[in-house]
Amino acid sequence: MKVGLFDHVEQGERPLTTLFDERLRFAEAADAAGFYCLHIAEHHATPLNLVPVPGVYLGAVARATRRMRLGPLVYLLPLYSPLRLVEEICMLDHLSYGRLDVGVGRGVSPYELKYHKVEHDDARDIFIDAYACISAGLTTDSLSYKGKHFVYENVPIALRPLQQPHPPFWYASSNEIGSTWGGERGLHYVTLGPTPFAKANIAAFKAAYAKRGNPAQPKAEFPGGIVIGVQRHIFVADTDAAAHRFAKPAMDRHLVHINWLRDKHGVAGASSLTSRLNTPRGANYEECIADGTVISGSPATVRAAIERQVAELGVNYLLTYLFLGTMSLADALRSLDLFAGEVMPHLARL
Repeated sequence: MKVGLFDHVEQGERPLTTLFDERLRFAEAADAAGFYCLHIAEHHATPLNLVPVPGVYLGAVARATRRMRLGPLVYLLPLYSPLRLVEEICMLDHLSYGRLDVGVGRGVSPYELKYHKVEHDDARDIFIDAYACISAGLTTDSLSYKGKHFVYENVPIALRPLQQPHPPFWYASSNEIGSTWGGERGLHYVTLGPTPFAKANIAAFKAAYAKRGNPAQPKAEFPGGIVIGVQRHIFVADTDAAAHRFAKPAMDRHLVHINWLRDKHGVAGASSLTSRLNTPRGANYEECIADGTVISGSPATVRAAIERQVAELGVNYLLTYLFLGTMSLADALRSLDLFAGEVMPHLARL
């Protein structure tokens, strides 16, 4: 069992320069603590995500860390020129000395896509075309490609990635259709959502992957060479009560940010969170604890909850979300320290 770190870098009621400085300090601490990879989301026009150009941010993270792998989870491929993204991936792979892992996806928010003149109903086809084009561009010195949405002829590719044939691809999905697609292609995989919902997605991925039989790019450090993960918001303190003190306001603000664009567009009500992310989700901190998407408490409480979920879900990768909402850097670092010292050693044996 390996442990990664996820972040949106959302609005946190302090200057953006301060937030960036704090996140880089947090990344350094996670690197020293032995986290496997730092994954950064990409969203647009929302306080949920203040690093909508993940490559720029990851260039800074690459030089602030030494061992931890890093990458987007995910690049929204319908919003990119494949040729330009090939170049960015190559740059980041060298800046990180070969520590880049590339998550790809189509984007879950119709509002964000439409701001960029991409229709949500077209996004999956554009994504699949872009993925094929980028995969080809990373493995050649001259790109010729003809698809429905992207066409290139004899374009010189002056940059090549440090990792050969290219950095590993990851796929994150909140539904069974996407999970099946990722399994069919042998991509490293992460899902999210309440435990029963995540379990169904993981089952879809595993069924598709079993038919394929092998990972596209094996990772020897994972059983069978394939990553199968789940994302969880985790808050750790010396006692359960101390964790709840900072976790509830942080998670409640995070949920506001998740739903911010839907509220802006006048789509309100109890179902709005579900619609926003295509994932059932509690409307507040307490409901998220109940559905398993939030794990909060003392090291013993957190460890027991994670062990139960890992056993039920059958994952080999826990993607932790430790620093979010209105949390202070001090609370985030203390939570990280307790998690790394008193929880992670037990997870390594799972």
